[in-house]
Amino acid sequence: MQNEVTKVSLWIKIHKAKMSIGKVVKNSTNPHFKKSYADINALLETVEPILHENGLLLLQPIHDKILSTQIIDIETGEMIESWLTLPDNIDPQKMIGATTYYRRATLQSLLSLQAVDDDGNSASASAKPSLTDDRFKEALKSIESGKYTAEKLKADFLLTKQQIQAL
Repeated sequence: MQNEVTKVSLWIKIHKAKMSIGKVVKNSTNPHFKKSYADINALLETVEPILHENGLLLLQPIHDKILSTQIIDIETGEMIESWLTLPDNIDPQKMIGATTYYRRATLQSLLSLQAVDDDGNSASASAKPSLTDDRFKEALKSIESGKYTAEKLKADFLLTKQQIQAL
């Protein structure tokens, strides 16, 4: 009796990869919104090795102004993808910026990675990010030095009762 090789489905491989990915390290700051985010390189450095370990290939081709993020099972050829249409009539430098942003957005969306609304306005007031204790302490130092205000902190972040009391 021969041993049968059991094929693991694309969905199981993606599930295993997602369990290993965890949180992506935020390594960049948007100077306009003063929020941190994981740039495309941080995302790729975190995600690609784990995808490869699970027999998955990540591609991000552009075809007819559509940027597609594809995760392909290298054994079966099965694929999932997320895509966005690139903007029309922008100069090449802005197109490269849009491409980088769209690569990040489609990859984060496809794998449901934790993300901060770093390049746009929050969808609603209830979508405010929270602050870890360390980041709250940094914010307090900025308030003490006059670089930030308590009102701005309350407007920008969802604070715990303890954090509000400390203000």
